[in-house]
Amino acid sequence: MFTDKTLLITGGTGSFGKKCVEIILRKHRPRRLIIFSRDELKQFEMQQVFPQTTYDCLRYFIGDVRDKERLYRAFRGVDYIIHAAALKQVPAAEYNPTECIRTNIGGAENIVNVAADCGVKKVVALSTDKAVAPVNLYGATKLCSDKLFIAANSYTACDTVYSVVRYGNVMGSRGSVIPFFLKKRDAGGPLPITDTRMTRFWITLEHSVHMVLRSFELAGGGEILVPKIPSMKISDLAEAIAPGMPTVEVGIRPGEKLHETMITAEDSRHTIDIGHYYVIKPETCPYRGPEGRPVPEGFSYNSGTNESWLTVPELRATLREQGFDVQP
Repeated sequence: MFTDKTLLITGGTGSFGKKCVEIILRKHRPRRLIIFSRDELKQFEMQQVFPQTTYDCLRYFIGDVRDKERLYRAFRGVDYIIHAAALKQVPAAEYNPTECIRTNIGGAENIVNVAADCGVKKVVALSTDKAVAPVNLYGATKLCSDKLFIAANSYTACDTVYSVVRYGNVMGSRGSVIPFFLKKRDAGGPLPITDTRMTRFWITLEHSVHMVLRSFELAGGGEILVPKIPSMKISDLAEAIAPGMPTVEVGIRPGEKLHETMITAEDSRHTIDIGHYYVIKPETCPYRGPEGRPVPEGFSYNSGTNESWLTVPELRATLREQGFDVQP
């Protein structure tokens, strides 16, 4: 569906954006692929990897999702948008709340309105497990963003379709705990662990990109797509990276949870299972996506009670596949 179409990725120089560009260029033939971000240095560095002389469909567009006028210029003639731009560092968001709100909420509102005005066919916004029952400002802003994109299917009175994709921790993304553990390991340890009971959903960067691209075919508008992905224990991740190295428990930091949730029991009443994904159907507009089996009432998709788990050997193998320096 991307052949001879124009795609735009907000936050296109981030971890997700770079992997997404790599996969689109390898597997699809878009007419134009626009990298929209606000950091000219990151765009320059990305152009060394993906030069326009080699990939003539690429466009590098400096702009900020807060700047509505700039979005009008960037969205002209665009068919599909992947919205990946966000301020996502939890401590930074707590200390700079208005900046986080302006980007994650104000930026989402701008994208909704400008996409409608410019006749964009479909927008898929990236969400996070931290948007579910949020305990920090970052999660709260992403919850608001999700609500804006879902509601947009009802009030824009246009043909633009808006959907949300929600997944857990991305292995190897910027801010991931993996490089931190590797650095501590190389320094001789010990590895600081917040809580040995802590669990997280886990997904590779490539898997997250394939899921988002697939969502353009699946999404009918207003739903939240949630992949079925495994959980892992933070203590098992430490063992996979540094076998036998001592750890020290430092306690859960402000704004963190012991376990993450992607679907709450309250959402179970309008959630269906479509195979590889769960779909939280919209309550404010008709559902036009694929049909599936309703989940049991009271169902909760929680990293601590997940049916699928990664073992230490599986974690170690996945880390090696992603290029991290861990022993077999």
